[in-house]
Amino acid sequence: MRMRRRSFTALGASILGLGVLAACSDDSGGGNGGGGGEGGSGGGEGDFVTDLTFGTGGTAGVYYPLGGEYAAIYEDNIEGITVNYTDSGASVENIGMIFQGEWQLGIAQSDTANAAVTGTADFEGAQVDNLGWIAALYPEAAHMVTLAGSGFETVADLKGARIAVGDVGSGTRAASDAILAAHDIAEGDYEPFEQDFSSSLDLLRDGNIDASIFVVGTPTGSLGDLAATNEVKLLSLDEATAQQIADESLYDVYTIEAESYDFLTEPVTTLSVAAALVASTTQVSPELAYDITAATFEHADQITLPQSELITHDYALFGQGDVPLHPGAEQYYEEQGLL
Repeated sequence: MRMRRRSFTALGASILGLGVLAACSDDSGGGNGGGGGEGGSGGGEGDFVTDLTFGTGGTAGVYYPLGGEYAAIYEDNIEGITVNYTDSGASVENIGMIFQGEWQLGIAQSDTANAAVTGTADFEGAQVDNLGWIAALYPEAAHMVTLAGSGFETVADLKGARIAVGDVGSGTRAASDAILAAHDIAEGDYEPFEQDFSSSLDLLRDGNIDASIFVVGTPTGSLGDLAATNEVKLLSLDEATAQQIADESLYDVYTIEAESYDFLTEPVTTLSVAAALVASTTQVSPELAYDITAATFEHADQITLPQSELITHDYALFGQGDVPLHPGAEQYYEEQGLL
């Protein structure tokens, strides 16, 4: 297995590229991205590849190490493939690169995947038509982090603050916008910092921002590392506000239990989405997708991260919404009696 590292380009150019690519695909009727095949949902057998690139996320989050461990599992248990995992801006970038035929696998927030296939939110005008659902892996919780003594007791207190709202190309930005808007904090009411998870914690540690909002699996070790040297505080949503946001979106009300982090003394109410494994339907064959789906569950006990205990059949279709099952995953779930 090879590990590739790359820098992330501006999301604006990436989404614009998706729109241009979609238009070009409509004109030509071909290509490696969403325009390939009938409606971009199948792909000819000659388009399928076995040298896969797997988009993950920032190196400080859960996506990156999880993707690395699964890349090794897939190579060890599926004959004839290579899986190169790469850090990325996460959800939006991973899906965009799958659409463009550059990458074949990715991890993405379930709400972002739904936006991609419906052509909404970050994917307005660039509907992704070659994305197949493999599995929901585990719930991801929105963490609203500040330092004790900062004077911020609620999210509403963040008006006028310097806030890290998520990396360009991640699903965190949409969650940040929803949470802030529900507290009457609009653009212009705060100073946004578009940072990856690791950078946002560094900025918080050094006093260069007041708070960081990020969506990540619970617990996350990087937050524990920050708490080892700083007095960390997680802001909680009140139940009514959390439910209001959930009712108007694809988020669910979620509780970060006190035992999740050593610094917590009581549960924190927040929102969650599913971290989903997705794959190209034009470049990943049904047979390979079946093997990937099977290996995802059959070897989940080899994952060393805390999230491994959450990767189960019971959660596999959580948050799927409008995202079509990859034909290979669909066959697997039918055989398991889950459909």
